[in-house]
Amino acid sequence: MPVLESPYAAARLATFVLGGLLAILLAILAWRAWQRSRVAPEERERRRRAWLVATGKLGDAALVDIREELLVYSYAVRGVEYTASQDITLLADKVPADLSGLPHVSVKYDPKNPANSIVLAEEWSGLRASRAGLR
Repeated sequence: MPVLESPYAAARLATFVLGGLLAILLAILAWRAWQRSRVAPEERERRRRAWLVATGKLGDAALVDIREELLVYSYAVRGVEYTASQDITLLADKVPADLSGLPHVSVKYDPKNPANSIVLAEEWSGLRASRAGLR
């Protein structure tokens, strides 16, 4: 144990030790709060779809391919052609049994980033009812 020459040296040492412990404690608390606040990928995707339904622009798209739970579609915005896909695994109850009769669909896209788009969401569907045999 080191010998302390003055009473102020002991106070300074105690201050450094307590400050270090406080910094470690705050770092642990901040890390735990960050871990709790992280959003699951499924929830992040649901929020993105809801935001696009609420604020997105509507356009026409052509259904290019259907691969198991993936819709591949193509659309044009201001002369630029976009090809995108959407995983519809979580939206299976919104999809008709036969998608083969759907050459055209509607798409909702972000006007500031047209590559951000959807064809299907919980509260909106771009699958046109007249062609899909829906309600």
